[in-house]
Formats: sequence, C-alpha cells, structure tokens
Amino acid sequence: MAVKSIAIVAFLLFMFNLSVFSQANEAAYRVYDATGKAATLDQIIEAAGRSDVVFLGENHDDATAHALQLQIFRAVVEKYGKDRRVALSMEMFERDVQIVVNEYLNGLISENHFLASSRPWNNYKQDYRPLVELAREKKLPVIAANAPRRYVNMVSRNGRDSLNALSSEAKKWLAPLPFSAASEAYTNKFKALMGKSPEAMMGIDKIMDSQALWDATMSFSVGEYLKSVKNSLVVHLNGAFHTENRLGTAEQLLKFRPKARVLVVTIRYEDDFTKFDQTKHAGLGDFVILTDSKVPRSFKQSQ
Repeated sequence: MAVKSIAIVAFLLFMFNLSVFSQANEAAYRVYDATGKAATLDQIIEAAGRSDVVFLGENHDDATAHALQLQIFRAVVEKYGKDRRVALSMEMFERDVQIVVNEYLNGLISENHFLASSRPWNNYKQDYRPLVELAREKKLPVIAANAPRRYVNMVSRNGRDSLNALSSEAKKWLAPLPFSAASEAYTNKFKALMGKSPEAMMGIDKIMDSQALWDATMSFSVGEYLKSVKNSLVVHLNGAFHTENRLGTAEQLLKFRPKARVLVVTIRYEDDFTKFDQTKHAGLGDFVILTDSKVPRSFKQSQ
C-alpha cells in the first residue's frame, strides 16, 4: 500500500509540474506574424497542422519561451496526435545518445541513469524536462537531433575535411559527408553576428563550417524521421539563430526533404516586447513571439 501511495503522489506531482509549465503568462509576450501584424497562439497551432516540421527558435535562458514551447507542443499533440505521428526533436540532445533517450522513453532505465548517460544541458530540468516528460507520457518519439559536440569542435579547430578521418561508425552520428555549406545569406548573417570577436579572428570560415555541420545534422535527423514515418509532424526546438529568416537548419532541411512544409516560429525577448520593430523583427519567422525581457531568466548564462 505504501509503495502504491508513493507512486500516486509522484504521478500527481508530475502532473502538477506539467500544469505549472504548460501555460505561459499572457502578460509577458506578444505574438505577431512575419510582417508585424498581431497574431495568436491559436493561429500558430492552425499553421502547424498544415506543416510537416515546426521549428521553435528560442533564447536558451528565456523562461517564457520554454513555457510557450511546452504550450505549443501540448496543443499540437492534442489537436493532431490522433491522426498524425507527432514527434519532439531537440537540438539539446546529440545523435549518439538516441539509444539512451529511447531507453528512458520506453521505461527501461531510470531518469537518473538517463541523465547520467545522455549529456543533458545544464538547464534541462527546468527548461526541457517538461517537454520530454510530456512526450514520455504520450508515448511519443524524442529525436536527439544534434551533431556530437566533439565533432563540431573538430571542424571549428581543424576544418571540415578533418571529419574524413572519423570511422564509419562515428560518421553515422553526422549528416552525410560532405555536408552542405551554409548559404550566402546565412553566412553573411553569421559573420555579422560574430563581428570582430576573438573566435572570429581565429578563423571565421572554420567556425562557419562547424555551424553548418550543426544545422545539417539537425535537419538530416528531422528529415530521416519524416522519411521513415509517413504523415508525421515534428516539433523541433533550437536556438533561434539556427532558423531565423528560414535560414540555417530550416533551409538545410529542404535539401534532404525538398517537399517538406516548414513553419518557423522565432521567440526572442525584448525590453519593449509590445513593439514590433520592422528593422529588427520582420521576417524572423512565419510567426514572431516577443517576450518580456524583465521576466527572470530560467538560468544564468556563463560569461
């Protein structure tokens, strides 16, 4: 009886935590379309139903964005899950830990072993766990989409050709080689972001290629799922820069799945989130959600 009571309490706590995170504070964000016209989350959910992939771009420490991601993912599952195979795809897990993710989702290993073996980000518990737990509750796939960081680092240090020295087994964790270079538009945007940083001075072209490997591998992971599961709908989480303006991961996906219907939602915090600045925000996504920068960060980023 005691064991059963503990299990019930644990389940109730789990459901409480999901309910806490499932609704973003409506006073802390505004939704716009690509041109700055006021929009709603319901419009995003409707557009998701006409899509194969929904990219949710975030600032990693934006607590409001994470609550919105869970809210959107939950709504997509509830609205379309009966007719389509919905999957959660994540930049935050790397392809070589997919087996660990699957073992946890299938109840084969404990959460402690899952966290010890899957190299989760430091902010996993507060920012991403609610989405993974929702997928686990609903028995939905979670795609560990990213390239292993060690190989991204190889490219940033030694260039893209350094990957040729990897074993055939290691290459399975990457997009097919040679991976596609970044587009001119994406390259120009990336170089403008990097500016005259010390990293850029050390070799911007190698760093750009490492970014392209990141994007190519995430898009390949999503594309492979779309190919293997008919009538599927993937909700993918990534840093906003990877998909802003439908560049990066979003445009790389179309190289693997040219007919994929893509929806890009870019979420970023601003001091005045009630003002859509055409020079800054127009075209960042099919929908742009501005959040209140005054809301406390979900974690403190290292300097």
